[in-house]
Amino acid sequence: MQIYPAIDLRGGQVVRLYQGDYEKMTVYGNDPARQAAAFAAQGAKYLHVVDLDGAKDGTLANFASIQSIARQSGLYIEVGGGIRTEERIEAYLALGVGRCILGTAAVQNFAFTERMAKRYGDKIAVGVDAKNGYVAIHGWKKVSSEKGVNFCRRLYDAGVQSIIYTDIACDGAMQGTNLAVYRQLRGITGLKITASGGICSIEELQSLNGMGIDAAILGKSLYTGAIDLAAAVQAVQQEAKGERK
Repeated sequence: MQIYPAIDLRGGQVVRLYQGDYEKMTVYGNDPARQAAAFAAQGAKYLHVVDLDGAKDGTLANFASIQSIARQSGLYIEVGGGIRTEERIEAYLALGVGRCILGTAAVQNFAFTERMAKRYGDKIAVGVDAKNGYVAIHGWKKVSSEKGVNFCRRLYDAGVQSIIYTDIACDGAMQGTNLAVYRQLRGITGLKITASGGICSIEELQSLNGMGIDAAILGKSLYTGAIDLAAAVQAVQQEAKGERK
């Protein structure tokens, strides 16, 4: 299983929101590239970056910060937040970003998502953020009428290879992640699943790894010290080695 430490950006700062609430924001730093380098020094090989301004209003307010991260970190980077056109996908891929995450666009323009998935393959993922089980969009401010798990099935049928599933109620709460929904998602054979939101212990990472989840995103648990990134990476690697024996 791959471990993705998270950098959420707002106004060029490294921040965390509580359950998607832009009014409940904690700032953890003002140098995103430095934070990415710190994660790399602890053994990270992957990085999850979200442009919160882009997710909310579709702007490119944090493009320069993401460019600095891509140039300096040496990590495989996936980026989400406000990616609603092919031009923006191309702009991020040109920076050296490994994968672009579609969110609001995937819900509001499913045909576009299907085209992008077929054109760019594994360079496209879809972020499925669920509030009370239903897909939320526009920076989690609006909730659609489609259930998250059903939407994941429809995405896979349309050619999307990877989804990043977040239960908003768990995100930032430090009360654990929704293991049950990931067990349910594992029933979509062939779909690559990234768990996100609320993971707060290495034991949870091991549970996710054991059920065959492909990747996990760590956010607030790293910034508060609840999880040591180096220990998490090592634990997952050791488990993988044990499986190969």
